[in-house]
Amino acid sequence: MFEYLGDRLSNAIKNIKGMGSITEENISDALREIRMALLEADVNYTVVKEFINKVKEDALGEDVSKSLKPDELFIKICKDELVSLLGGDYVSLEVNKKPTIIMLVGLQGSGKTTTVGKLANFLRKKHSKKPLLVACDIYRPAAIDQLKTIGKELSIDVYSEDNKDVIKIIKNAKEFANTNKNDYIIIDTAGRLQIDEELMQELENISKEINLDETLLVVDVMMGQDAINVINGFNSRLKLTGAILTKLDGNTKGGVALSIRHLTNIPIKFVGNSEKMDGISEFYPERMANRILDMGDILSIAEKAADAISEEEAKDTARKMKKGTFDLEDFLNTFKQIKKLGPLENILKMLPGARKMGINNINIDPKDMAHVEAIILSMTPYERRHPEVLKASRKQRIAKGSARSVEEVNRLLKQFEEMKKMMKMVSNGNMKMPF
Repeated sequence: MFEYLGDRLSNAIKNIKGMGSITEENISDALREIRMALLEADVNYTVVKEFINKVKEDALGEDVSKSLKPDELFIKICKDELVSLLGGDYVSLEVNKKPTIIMLVGLQGSGKTTTVGKLANFLRKKHSKKPLLVACDIYRPAAIDQLKTIGKELSIDVYSEDNKDVIKIIKNAKEFANTNKNDYIIIDTAGRLQIDEELMQELENISKEINLDETLLVVDVMMGQDAINVINGFNSRLKLTGAILTKLDGNTKGGVALSIRHLTNIPIKFVGNSEKMDGISEFYPERMANRILDMGDILSIAEKAADAISEEEAKDTARKMKKGTFDLEDFLNTFKQIKKLGPLENILKMLPGARKMGINNINIDPKDMAHVEAIILSMTPYERRHPEVLKASRKQRIAKGSARSVEEVNRLLKQFEEMKKMMKMVSNGNMKMPF
């Protein structure tokens, strides 16, 4: 969702390239472009004004060092201010006791019930915790059924009662969690189309009666600037500990993410980045700033890879890449592991310079990946380890065995050789990254 904003910022900064120094005159056009980009991305006007003034002040107050060019220094200043705008440091979930009690609140349609399931799945996979979901949206029967369906899909316990007393439901759920040895209790609450007294009173009662560790507001980023009013409305009555932004994978301009922390002082703790149950991730301001400025998010790629690929396998692959002995057998194994990371285009978008290289607009058809796998599986183990033996007759046999064409086999082998060269250059530190 930050592609438009990132492209505009990158174009603005290009104007400074080649300048011998930073002056008020040569950054004025860039600042004007950045101001327009932020406003068009739906960033709050006050936030934009403060951001521009701070960047200008810092840029004019810096001496360009010999190791940095003016445009590089300006990018660094913009990045530092973006990080500050997004909240500065990463803020984690509180873990004070067992079970830790988390209440999710939000307006109807924000994706709250789905987010309850995603958060539980995240805690189980990332931290090996045993969560319990508690159904407290007593006004919408479909919400309880939806939560039960999510729990069944994830094999996570859901506590519910045919009862209209949410305080009693939660207290009974705590007893169940203690017996069941749950690490987390995650409460799904009622939502409304807008904030009203009945909703807020119920949530306030829960806060008074239950010793909550976290109260997280689920916010749909497609709301735009109205999201700020929603956050302030909830926070004035509940004292929120954080926000979860949903639908970050949508086409919205996303400026609200740049406004929330600065205007409300509520930290963003998680973001929803797909509709799948693993489509949630912790919010790191610096990583998000890097992605906005097309500097990539290598740390997030590494974390995803760590969940799917063992350390020993990764080291073995790295050794082979460096030596240039990475073969099609290794490629097939790596290919299978990469599939566990989710849609490949989402991973590619996190690479440094992805937008500049046009990677951001790539859509990878799962069928194409299946075709690649079929071609390699049609080779003998010897052929995978020694692709240089693949001459015309062998290629025809492989094409027939995989139900693909000889042209596709040739294309795969050519791409594999180019990839091997690139990986060896990166491993040896001889390839300059595009940023």
